[in-house]
Amino acid sequence: MFALFWWATLVSSFGSLIQSVGASWLMATIEHSAESVALVQTAGTLPFFFLSIVAGALADTNDRRLLMLISQGVMFAASVLLAGLTWFGITTPLLLLGMTFLLGCGSAAFAPAWQSSISEQVPRTQVPAAVMANAMGFNLARSVGPAIGGVIVAAFGAVTAFFINAVSYIGMLATLVWWKPPVVRPSLPPEPLGSAIRAGVRYVRLSPDLIAIYLRCVMFTVPFSAVNALMPVVARDLLGGGAPTFGLLLGGFGVGAMCGALSSSALRQRFAVDTLLRGVVLVASIALFAIVLSPWAVTTFLAHVLAGSVWTLGLANFNIAVQSSSPRWVMGRTLATYQTFAFAGMAVGAWIWGRSATIVGVREALTIAACACLLSFVVARWVRVSVASVGALDPQVAGEVLPPKYPLHPASGPIAVHIEYTVPERNAIAFVAAVNELGRIRRRDGAFNWSVAQDIDRPEQWIEQFESPTWIDYLRRQTRPTLADAKIRERLRSLVSGERGSVRRFIERPAGAEPLGDSSNHKEVREDYSASTS
Repeated sequence: MFALFWWATLVSSFGSLIQSVGASWLMATIEHSAESVALVQTAGTLPFFFLSIVAGALADTNDRRLLMLISQGVMFAASVLLAGLTWFGITTPLLLLGMTFLLGCGSAAFAPAWQSSISEQVPRTQVPAAVMANAMGFNLARSVGPAIGGVIVAAFGAVTAFFINAVSYIGMLATLVWWKPPVVRPSLPPEPLGSAIRAGVRYVRLSPDLIAIYLRCVMFTVPFSAVNALMPVVARDLLGGGAPTFGLLLGGFGVGAMCGALSSSALRQRFAVDTLLRGVVLVASIALFAIVLSPWAVTTFLAHVLAGSVWTLGLANFNIAVQSSSPRWVMGRTLATYQTFAFAGMAVGAWIWGRSATIVGVREALTIAACACLLSFVVARWVRVSVASVGALDPQVAGEVLPPKYPLHPASGPIAVHIEYTVPERNAIAFVAAVNELGRIRRRDGAFNWSVAQDIDRPEQWIEQFESPTWIDYLRRQTRPTLADAKIRERLRSLVSGERGSVRRFIERPAGAEPLGDSSNHKEVREDYSASTS
C-alpha cells in the first residue's frame, strides 16, 4: 500500500512542480515586480498557517481517508478552473494568487492526514525511512519536473502546465478510492473539533521537546525561503535568462534535494539530530552566499544543488523529529502544528525577501538572508532538538478504569481527583521535582487545575489534585499515558511510602444538582423533607 501511495505521490508531485513553474513564470510575465513574483509562494504556503491545526484535529478524530479524498478533489477542481481561466486569457495577478491560495488550502488539509497515515502503512520503527522515501520521491520529481515545466511553459504556455497538474491528481484519487485501511473502532467517541484543537494546542504548549523543534524550524525556514522565493528573479535579473533558466535552477534544486534525501540515513546514523540540523543551517548560509557571488549560470546551478540538499535534510528531519516525539493519539495535530510553523516561516520569509529585493536589490536581499542563517546557527546552540527513543511514546498498557459505584453520564462533571501520598522527609525535595513533572504530563494529557499541597500539621502527607471537565474527558485522559511517562511514575513510587498514593475521585455538585444514589430514595427524602418543613 505504501508503494502505491509512493507512486501516486510521485506523479502528483510532478504535476504540482510543473504547475508551480507555470504560476511563477506567468506572474513574472504579467507583473514585473519581484514582490509580486515572491507572493506566488506566499499564496501557496499561507493556508498551512491558517488551516493546518484544524486539518490535524480532523485527521486525529475522523476518517483520514475521507479527508484526503475531499482535499484532493478540491485541488483537482482548482487546477481545472485555473487552466480554464488561463486558456481564455482572463487570469490576472489577483486571480492567479487566489487560485494558488485555493490549491494551498487543499494541500494544507491533505498533509496532516497523509503524513499521520504513514504509520498505518509501515511499522513505527520504519516511519523515519518512510518519511525519507517520500522526500526522495518528491525530490526525484523536483530534480526533473521543474526542467520539464520550464520547457512546457516556454513551448506551450502556462495553461498546459495547469492542465497537466489537474491530470496528475487522478492517480492519487484512484488510490484513495481503492485503499481500504483497517477500521479500528475506538472505545470512546471522538472528541468534538473545538475540544480536539484545544487538546492539540495544550499538548504542544506543555511539550518542551516539540517547542524546541518548532522554534528551530522557523529559524531555518524564514531565512532560507529566500532561495525559492527569489529563484525566478535570480534567473531573470542576475542571469538574464528566461523560463528554461528558471527551470534549470529548479532542476538543480531538485537534484540536490534528492541527494539530501539519499544521504539522510547515513547522516542520521553518524550525527545526533541536533548536530545534523545545526550543520544544515550552516551549509544553508554557504549556499546563499554562493548564489550571491556567482557570476555564471553553472555556478549558480551548483549553488542551487547545495541549497536543495540542505532544504530536504532540514525539513525532512524536522518532520521525523516531530513524529518521533508524538504519541499516536495526537500525531496529526503535532504534525499540523509543525506545518503551521514551517509554512508560516516560508510565507513570511517569501514576503520579507521579496520586499527586500524590491527595496534594496536581489543580491542584497540574499546576502541578508545568508547572514540570518548564520545567526540561526549561533542561536541554535541554546535551543537544542532531541527526540524520544523508538517505542517510548507507545501507549502504556494500563488496567481497566475502575467504574464508579453509580453510572455517570459522559457529560457529567467536573471530575476531581485527589491522590494522597506519604513522603518521608528525606525524599521531600526529590518528590516535589517528580510530582511537578508528573503534573506537567497530566496537564499535557488533559487535566485542569492541577496542584500539589503539603499538610501543615503532618508534613509527610501530600495531596495531588486535578480535574477533568467531564467523565468522558477523564476516560480519554486515562488512554493517553505513554511508556516514557511510566518512568516518572515509577520514580514517584520509589519516593513515597507504600506502592502508590491513595486515590479518591469526586464529582462536583453545583447548587440544585441531584446527588448520586438511588433516585427513588431521593424522591422519598424530598417528600419527607417537604412534609417536615411545612
